[in-house]
Amino acid sequence: MRASLLPIAATILALAGCRAAPPCPSGSCGTAVIGVTAGPHTLFPPLVATDIGNQIDGQLFLPLAALGMSMNTTGDSGFIPKLADRWHFEDSVTLVFHIDPRARWHDGIPVTAEDVAYTFDLDTDTLVNAPSRPLLSSIASVVARDSAHVVFRFTHVYSEQFYDATHLMMIVPQHLLDTIPRARLQAAAFNRHPVGNGPYRLVSWKPNESIELAADTDFYLGRPGIARLIWRVTPDPATLVPQLAAGEIDIIPVLLGPDQIAAAKKTPGIHLVSYPSSVYFYLAFNFRDPENHARPNALFASRGLRQAIAYAIDRNAIIQSVLGGYGSVPSGPTTPMVWIDNDSLRQLPFDSARARHMLDSLGWRPGPNGVRVRDGRRLAFTVMVPTSSAARMRIAVILQAQLKALGIDMEVQPLESNTLGARSAAGTFDAMIGGWQIDPVPAAMRQFWTTTAIGGSNYGAYSDPRFDSLVTAAMAARTKAAARPIWNEAMDVINNDAPAVWLASLSMVAAVSDRLENVTIRPDDWTATLWTWRIAPGRATARDRPAGH
Repeated sequence: MRASLLPIAATILALAGCRAAPPCPSGSCGTAVIGVTAGPHTLFPPLVATDIGNQIDGQLFLPLAALGMSMNTTGDSGFIPKLADRWHFEDSVTLVFHIDPRARWHDGIPVTAEDVAYTFDLDTDTLVNAPSRPLLSSIASVVARDSAHVVFRFTHVYSEQFYDATHLMMIVPQHLLDTIPRARLQAAAFNRHPVGNGPYRLVSWKPNESIELAADTDFYLGRPGIARLIWRVTPDPATLVPQLAAGEIDIIPVLLGPDQIAAAKKTPGIHLVSYPSSVYFYLAFNFRDPENHARPNALFASRGLRQAIAYAIDRNAIIQSVLGGYGSVPSGPTTPMVWIDNDSLRQLPFDSARARHMLDSLGWRPGPNGVRVRDGRRLAFTVMVPTSSAARMRIAVILQAQLKALGIDMEVQPLESNTLGARSAAGTFDAMIGGWQIDPVPAAMRQFWTTTAIGGSNYGAYSDPRFDSLVTAAMAARTKAAARPIWNEAMDVINNDAPAVWLASLSMVAAVSDRLENVTIRPDDWTATLWTWRIAPGRATARDRPAGH
């Protein structure tokens, strides 16, 4: 069977009316292997900051309610009950959830309202420093009224209250964590051996090799459709499509560029599924001296230099060359999936003549070897790039050439993903080519680009009081109509400041073996409905085996 490109609309229609997976064929649900290029750093939900970590945690842990396929983020329309089976607003700033009495932790202990309150306390604790902490600032408190009812109180009325109460927190077990000092949670054994409440349990974790999950056949929302899920780490992305063709893996969540897409299209037995993306790539500048954070960065503290570099980069050329056109130039730190995106928003455009003029005016003059010099200092810096991302490695080579043409010496430093992550968090870098998978709400900017996120996910330590205040005001707006002009102004501020160059917003294409059926994808998270996928009858392979606990 030839591969076919399935539009996202087809996957949404396939899900209509479906919440629990159908019974497993012949009493066995088989095994699905996912091919990825890097593993997670941790599986402790408050500390997960990578796409792969979020994908796996989404099978182990549940929120109170889940975003629906409509991707609505205002009010509670379209949200699907998870740990909570019902909810209601007592008043405009008080939201009460009722915990489903069937919900259990994988050790058999019931999930309670106390677990929810404890999770919120963890996620907002500065000692824990959860990446989501800046996004929870509009929730004043979370209190267990009794074991079945948990009460959220908000600081004010705004359009995405329900979204914040549900989408931003994966609930964790208080009874297994509350004896561990908060400052030691990052090194806790739980991070490697989590006990969750979701459709799957962790079986094994071999760092940089694989993670295996087994279906919880007693899962209260219905038996998962596949017995085992295995994330297999393959550092060389070029081998993924051949592995899929050979039946060694079943899913490639993201095909990396036009070559992989073309190879997958020619491979029998593979479906290609296209879906909108919440991912963008960016070139971030470090505002601090990498060796002494008390000092500003000798290069990137200059807004003029940051702007000149932004003008020097041809993002359309990157999208065509690296992504084969499967992407677009971001309007700033967001993607077309987020509702604020519109044609009036623009980051600094490609304009090499203007970049050259700005560099001249800043005193950076061409040196004898073509690299610009000012006061005896060469205009040179190093950019970190993850070796696990073939796309970003190729982007780095193109950026290097584009900047060299203007007399800027950018050295590419490929790093293994765990090393890059550690250096990003420590702020020991000049610049980096990063990638964020953001939530489908504009408030995601607060998590990555505001002062409150420094020390968390704001690796470059960008700080602008005006941008911060505009983000706060936009998040506090009662309606989208009221929030939109404020978000527009905030985007103008950060685009002009140029703390980063937003390189590409990706359009995703996944490759899936046709032995899998009921394949559906929610645009912001391809794993959101993974527990309802199943092995087609008669399509089992040698690695499939009966399901167990």
